[in-house]
Amino acid sequence: MINNKILVKSKSKKYPIYIGNGNIGIIKKLIEKNIPDVKKICIISDKNIPLKFKRKLTVCLKKFDTKIFSLNVNEKIKSFKIANRIAEKILRDNFNRSDCVIALGGGIVGDLAAFVASIVKRGIKFVNIPTTLLSQVDSSIGGKTGVNSSQGKNLIGTFYQPDFVLTDVSALDTLPQREIICGYGEILKHSFILDKNFFIWLSKNGKKIIIKRDRNIIKKTIIQSCKIKSKIIEKDEKEKNLRKVLNFGHTFAHGFEASKNFSKKLNHGEAVLLGMIMASKFSNEKKILSSSELIKIKDHYNHLGLPLNLRNIFKKKEISKIIYFMQKDKKNLNEKINLILIKNIGKINNPNGNAYEVKEIKKFLYSQI
Repeated sequence: MINNKILVKSKSKKYPIYIGNGNIGIIKKLIEKNIPDVKKICIISDKNIPLKFKRKLTVCLKKFDTKIFSLNVNEKIKSFKIANRIAEKILRDNFNRSDCVIALGGGIVGDLAAFVASIVKRGIKFVNIPTTLLSQVDSSIGGKTGVNSSQGKNLIGTFYQPDFVLTDVSALDTLPQREIICGYGEILKHSFILDKNFFIWLSKNGKKIIIKRDRNIIKKTIIQSCKIKSKIIEKDEKEKNLRKVLNFGHTFAHGFEASKNFSKKLNHGEAVLLGMIMASKFSNEKKILSSSELIKIKDHYNHLGLPLNLRNIFKKKEISKIIYFMQKDKKNLNEKINLILIKNIGKINNPNGNAYEVKEIKKFLYSQI
């Protein structure tokens, strides 16, 4: 087993990401190395994690006093109610600041578990073991935690960096195809915002990731995505400026998800893929992105069968609802909606200079349905 290590150097904390195939087996060793004073561990887990994988983790942690909190995972569990229930359980079990919460699951579990770890006794140890492609390439890195509000997604949260991240590529073996595509959306985003060469590489290897599930290619993809995101986090941990580029496509995406009430009809990665194509088309309409670059993006989507057309999912009567949730986005500083736009594949337009009137974006969305 080859274990690649990426060191994230954020302003508040330095921490490693361990990327390997089957490396869940060294979790005890990594805990002893990175957080040696841990005695109690609370594992917050997705109930759908394969029993074999979960059992391997618990066997490795048998020397610790371990509690498991299993959840039926969907966006609706990212709430104050669930976070409070877990926090109260941890406090009843008398965890102290040197004890640890482990997230075992995708981005929803990671966001919730990190939020709980950040608020219990103003911060206890936190380890993220992401088990979906999306969480391995994106949400497990950077320290964003959060729960959802009736007013929108991730509007309540903290910045709280993990003590380390353990990414085991073998966890993806049982992942449904739809979840692989979901993760690919965030991979593609990283190429759009910062690395055109990565986009070209993905154009050649996308099918090996999505269809063939080539472990070596997937591992290379995870490593490159983690490097891109880490580079941004190191320069702007708390999203004051540069980090906003990681929201490319997400203002549209959060509006799409929330308008569908975070249902299974549209998952996060699919919403991001739709959001990025909308942002690309809008960039082109505003003469920021050239038509030739937009064609390359569309070709990539068509080649891999990625969700491309808004009209396949939404009706015109839903646009007002989409706009309502877009207006709640954290990046907005006034009544306008701030979008992250690209001027070339691999190059973002000014992340603070793309605020548009609501009626302008509404008209654009109408034209897409």
